[in-house]
Amino acid sequence: MTKRHSLLLWLLAPIAGMLSGCQTPRHPPLPPVTFVDLPRFMGDWYVIANIPTPIERNAHNAIENYALDPDGTIATTFTFRAGAFDGPPRKYTPRGFVLDRSSNALWGMRFVWPIKADYRIIYLSDDYSMTVVGRQKRDYVWIMARTPQIAAGDYERLRGFVAAQGYDVTRLQRVPQQWPARAPQETTP
Repeated sequence: MTKRHSLLLWLLAPIAGMLSGCQTPRHPPLPPVTFVDLPRFMGDWYVIANIPTPIERNAHNAIENYALDPDGTIATTFTFRAGAFDGPPRKYTPRGFVLDRSSNALWGMRFVWPIKADYRIIYLSDDYSMTVVGRQKRDYVWIMARTPQIAAGDYERLRGFVAAQGYDVTRLQRVPQQWPARAPQETTP
């Protein structure tokens, strides 16, 4: 499948979701967190696990980066390697729109105008080191962290959280993350 076909599938998925939105939901509303400090939430988030969208299948070293723009929108850069750690790099740049300014936890993510896909922050650790982003339809979910790896206990706890929200966790996949160790910074006496 070409990059163009993958992008087309990604773009059509939200449209299909909108069309099926007239059906009665099978789940109660997916509650977002109470409040997100947007400046603190900005920056790199490593995708630890997900129920992947079509473009994310078999992604390696996936990172979502958020930058708050002066107009209040969120410049988003999603990068990964396709198929392997040395696979071809992929980059997508959707724009986030905060839909609920009282919580800052409900966003519309726009990959193509005018569609804003449901994007809600449903878990956020107190220290902003781990988050879970979901969708009301429970079709896609992302477990992310500020580091490329998290402790096994944290992963199992977040996996349990995702299951408790009504997701089919048999579809949850770990995203391979492998980064070179950074050399220690030299200090001058």
